[in-house]
Amino acid sequence: MRTSIDDYRPAQDDSGLPLFAGARQSHPATSHAAARAVTPKMRHVHEGLILVALECGAAGKTRLAHLTGLTDQQVIRRMATLEREGLVVRTGREVLSAAGRAETEWGVK
Repeated sequence: MRTSIDDYRPAQDDSGLPLFAGARQSHPATSHAAARAVTPKMRHVHEGLILVALECGAAGKTRLAHLTGLTDQQVIRRMATLEREGLVVRTGREVLSAAGRAETEWGVK
């Protein structure tokens, strides 16, 4: 059975926005403790989403963000880790972002 990217998408709230771990400065200490406990797990979920998306073909961070429901920033933060672990590679090509800027294209190793 082929894995679907929908199997890895983060839960969403009523507005359709993804739910991610985090706590604001004004939140109580228990919220900060909960966010610290969940954050490492979210890192693995984000990496899993990116790897599944790259199974569809090489892509830049903007396309990966679109496919996974993550932000561009969340994608690019995970790429260095995935590259260091030998799971993704830079293809040597550049692709255009939605804003028309050149960005690195990534592929699975």
